[in-house]
Amino acid sequence: MKRRDFIQNTFAGVVMPTLLNGLSFKAFGNVDEAAIGDGNILVVVQLSGGNDGLNTVIPIDKYGLYQNARKNIAIPQDKLLKIPQADTLGLNPVMTAFQTMFKEGKAALIQSVGYPNPNFSHFRATDIWNTASDSNVFVNNGWTGRYLAINNPNYPTGYPSTKYPDPLAIQIGSVVNTALQGPVQSMAMAISNPSSFYNLIANKVESTPNTLAGKELKFLREVANQTNLYANSIQGAAAKVTKQVTYPNTSLANKLKIVAQLIGGGLKTKVYYVSMGGFDTHSNQVNTSDTTTGTHANLWKTVSDAIKAFSDDLVGLGVSKKVLGLTYSEFGRRVKSNASGGTDHGAAAPMFMFGDLVNPIVLGKSPEIAASPSTNDNLTMQYDFRSVYASILTQWFCLDQAYVDDVLLKDFQPLPLVQVQACGKITANEPITITEDLISNYPNPFADSTTLTFHTKGGHTMIQIFDNIGRVISVPVDGEYEAGSQQVIVNTSDFNSGMYFARLQNGEIQQVHRMVK
Repeated sequence: MKRRDFIQNTFAGVVMPTLLNGLSFKAFGNVDEAAIGDGNILVVVQLSGGNDGLNTVIPIDKYGLYQNARKNIAIPQDKLLKIPQADTLGLNPVMTAFQTMFKEGKAALIQSVGYPNPNFSHFRATDIWNTASDSNVFVNNGWTGRYLAINNPNYPTGYPSTKYPDPLAIQIGSVVNTALQGPVQSMAMAISNPSSFYNLIANKVESTPNTLAGKELKFLREVANQTNLYANSIQGAAAKVTKQVTYPNTSLANKLKIVAQLIGGGLKTKVYYVSMGGFDTHSNQVNTSDTTTGTHANLWKTVSDAIKAFSDDLVGLGVSKKVLGLTYSEFGRRVKSNASGGTDHGAAAPMFMFGDLVNPIVLGKSPEIAASPSTNDNLTMQYDFRSVYASILTQWFCLDQAYVDDVLLKDFQPLPLVQVQACGKITANEPITITEDLISNYPNPFADSTTLTFHTKGGHTMIQIFDNIGRVISVPVDGEYEAGSQQVIVNTSDFNSGMYFARLQNGEIQQVHRMVK
């Protein structure tokens, strides 16, 4: 391959992904700038490997069941960190920085987030989270990429421009996240690592060995810098920030420090992605002599401390009200620990959100845990991750619902996760307090049929029945209902013996009920 061809393919190649299964984006085109939350910024922290949610957020109200399921890795109850939003749970003892953020009203927790029919492959599960697709649908572009394409349908032609002088999105990492892939073109640029960032803002090319290969590498790096159309705006923003808080000396903290510097310097980039690996804790997840320490504890101390430093830095830079943060992992872990002192790939897990304008609440109940859990038992999904995305799009980026449905490929109800000031309008985000059971069944245990009784506030109501692995077995309710108590008889003759979970979704209200055949 000729040098020119190689350079074009390496630095200027355009991937032209298409949607499958007839999906399209009918709404894409220019919309009113004020309608998409101009000035609001999203920072996404990816926790790669599959985080163990049960040792991140520990159910105090079901501690005996938790301890029984995890005899070799359970964290002592008296070591758990309390937060003012809920007395039924405790944080991992190393998450003192996150505990402070909850006390400051700058953090929110969503329990048991997942999706129906989960996939336990790291690569496929990550794709599902990034593309916001159903688990049986393959899509080649991402949810934030589709969002950014709404007001930038011709990108990258004509960019940077007077109106859009800065990158639309930035990935701190060598490869741009699939979530940032638009319908036609990647909507983001990548800064491979902190070292390359500081070389960029110093207009410096990294040194290379004085060999033939080294000279070729030097030439490629020079071309990369010369063809980086956004270098000037990035350098200008970085130069405006001369003082930041002290960050921990970790890779994640260094990445977030760069993000804070660019935001503080006035860069108008709307979406940032950073990532941290190591969460695939199949073995030696904790130290046997002290389960509050070990691999998983080290990971969460790193995450908690880095995000708190980032939050404090944004305050000092005067831009904290412009930033909303989100953590996610491609899946959780199984309820029961394994014999190697770890946990295997599972389904749902908690998500955290953070920022000055986050609604500082805990959504959801402590997950269901069986008295005698099997190795296949999973945490049942309480909230679909796409409802979290819908909340960000409507309540942070202030996107009209018609566009949200296109971005997320179907209709997902938003949750009360952002304070009303963010979009300057009422977003119905008062904390949800549910003290009664909204769904039940009789008989329970059941045989060939059971009657589901559920309460709806009216409007679209859905009930999904999951098995203990997270697969959807039946959807007996999915439609418009009058407000009040309703009943439906479910034919369960084809159900195998075992535990099932009926999940009620009625707008922002979602609840899970356990039942047994």
